[in-house]
Amino acid sequence: MSPVVGGQSTASQDNGGDGQEPITAAAIAAQVGGRLVGDGSVQIRGIAPLDRATASDLSFLSHARYAHWFAESAAGVVLVDPSFETLAGSPTTRIVVAKPVDAMLGLLARFHRREPRAVGVHATAVVAVNAVVGANVTIDAHAVIGEHVTIGDGCWIGSGASVGAGSVLGRDVRLHANAVVYPFTELGDRVVLHAGAQVGREGFGFVPQPTGVARIPHIGRCVLEHDVEIGANSCIDRGSVDDTVIGAGTKIDSLVHVAHNVRVGRFCFFAAQVGIAGSSRIEDGVQLGGQVGVKGHLTIGAKATIAAQAGVFGDVPAGETWSGYPARPHKEQLRKEAALGRLAKLLRPIEQLLGRHES
Repeated sequence: MSPVVGGQSTASQDNGGDGQEPITAAAIAAQVGGRLVGDGSVQIRGIAPLDRATASDLSFLSHARYAHWFAESAAGVVLVDPSFETLAGSPTTRIVVAKPVDAMLGLLARFHRREPRAVGVHATAVVAVNAVVGANVTIDAHAVIGEHVTIGDGCWIGSGASVGAGSVLGRDVRLHANAVVYPFTELGDRVVLHAGAQVGREGFGFVPQPTGVARIPHIGRCVLEHDVEIGANSCIDRGSVDDTVIGAGTKIDSLVHVAHNVRVGRFCFFAAQVGIAGSSRIEDGVQLGGQVGVKGHLTIGAKATIAAQAGVFGDVPAGETWSGYPARPHKEQLRKEAALGRLAKLLRPIEQLLGRHES
C-alpha cells in the first residue's frame, strides 16, 4: 500500500460481531463439551450475567453465592457446574460442564463485536513520503506517521495517533486513538497500545548544575517485544544509556509508568497505577497488583507476586509473594498485622494503670 494520502477502501470493511448469527443450545454444548439438559433448539444471541440475562442470552453458574440469581434468572441457557445440575431455578435449559467459567471464556470471541475497520489511509492522515507502509494497513483520521517510519503488514493506526521518526512497527500492531510512539521506538508483532498510551518518551533524568538543572540526553531505545499490550494512558520511557525493554507477552494495565532503563521479562502482568523506577529488573512471569511501587535499581525474581499497594524497596526472590509497605514476605506481613492487632489489647491495662497512678 502506498503511503501517499488517499481515501479508505470500504470494500474491506469488517463489521465484526454486529449481525452475528444465533447459536443453539445444542451447538453450544457440543462446542464446550458439555451435557445438554433441556431444549437444545433454544437460540442464543449474546452473553450476560444471571441477573441481567434475557431469553436470548447465555449465562453461567459456578458458585453457590449466585444461586439466588439463578432462581429468578431469565437466561435462555445456563452453563452450570455438575453440582448445580438439579438446582431449582427458572432456567430450564442447562449445559452441565466441569468448568463453566472456562467454557464461557471459550465462547466470548463468537459474541465479541469488533470495531469496523477500513483498510487504507484516511484523507486527513499525514504520512511522510519516505515512510515504508506494509500491506493491508489502516491509518485513520488525523494520524501522523513520521520520517523513515516502518509499518508492518496488517497494522491499524487509530485516529490522532502519532508514530515518531525512525520508529519500527512489526506486523498487526494496533495503536488506538491518540496513542503516541516517540521517535526511534521499536514495537514487535501484535503489540497493542490503548488510547493515550505513550511509549519511548525521554525519562525523568535531570542533573543539578551551578546554573540550573540540566536534562540528561536519553540515547537508549524503547523496545516492546511481540504480543505486548499497554493500557490506556500508560507511559513507557526510553532508556538513558541502556534500552528500556518490555518482554514478549507482557500485559500492562492503564495508568502505569515504567521508567528509563527498566527491563521487564516475558509474560508479566501489571495492574493499574503501578510505578517502576529506573533501572529495575522485573524477571519473567512477575505479577504486580494495583498501585504497587517499585524502587529503582532492584530485581524482582521470576514468577514473584507483589500484592496491591505494596512498596518494594529491596530485591524480591523468585517465586515469592510479598505485600505491605515496605514490602516483605506475605506471611511475615500477615504476622505483623496480627501482632499490631493484639498490641492494642495489651496496651489497655497499661494505660488504665497509668491513669490510676496519675490520679
